[in-house]
Amino acid sequence: MDKNTENKKKIVKSLSISEKDTGSSEIQIGLLTQKIEKLSKHFQRFKKDKHSSMGLKKAVNRRKTLLEYLKKNNIESYNNVLNKLNLRK
Repeated sequence: MDKNTENKKKIVKSLSISEKDTGSSEIQIGLLTQKIEKLSKHFQRFKKDKHSSMGLKKAVNRRKTLLEYLKKNNIESYNNVLNKLNLRK
């Protein structure tokens, strides 16, 4: 297995609500956070990559929307996700 797949499995395992949970808001936020971090590192080397910057903006906006949804519907889970992923707010 490659490193990316192992990281995804760790995120899914740490944020899942039940054993078969793979698509909850918490997991989606975790996977988007991983993608954002990966793209941020990419931009440190390739500053002029405008095509990937659109993907980064979309991922940030999607995560923001999911965090707002989670905050509105389940504040306890929202706080848990922020702590586990070291997100500010």
